[in-house]
Amino acid sequence: MKRIVLLLAALTVTSWTSLSAAGLSDAEFRKLHAELQPDNSALWRTVPWKISVLDGQQKAAEEKKPLFIWAMDGHPLGCT
Repeated sequence: MKRIVLLLAALTVTSWTSLSAAGLSDAEFRKLHAELQPDNSALWRTVPWKISVLDGQQKAAEEKKPLFIWAMDGHPLGCT
């Protein structure tokens, strides 16, 4: 997690135009992409997520559990 925060801070300081002007090699992109992936042992990855709301409602009703819906509108970084 600390590595991701540091990497995001570095990317914030470095302008995207300089990255595109200098060119990001395929190897650099793959390395950056791999570093930004969440840890496979993260707790949210163990949740049996449902993509369909109807499937989730049915499962929640069968197990008598609450239904958690994550919904958003707009840009994921809040840049609207």
